[in-house]
Amino acid sequence: MAVSTALSSDQKEKTIRIDGRFDFTAHQEFVKAYKSDPKGDKSYVVDLKNTEYMDSSAMGMLLQLREYAARNQVKLKNANDTIAEILRIANFGKLFQVQ
Repeated sequence: MAVSTALSSDQKEKTIRIDGRFDFTAHQEFVKAYKSDPKGDKSYVVDLKNTEYMDSSAMGMLLQLREYAARNQVKLKNANDTIAEILRIANFGKLFQVQ
């Protein structure tokens, strides 16, 4: 599991990329990826393209990110079919923009 980040050219959006398993072992790195920004300062994209697995703790981390982003948007993108189905069943499409 690896967490990496990239900022948009205007510095207003941060992409957080999760490679491998997205579970509690990613917690510290995932939180560090967004808490380095002031609360409510940026919008976020969580890129799940290389995410192989996601469990309920990862869903909790996404909810924490949503709260931290405050009025800004959190987008989830590039989920494989299995993860997309998990997000659908959990109704995350009502809380996040799922692409």
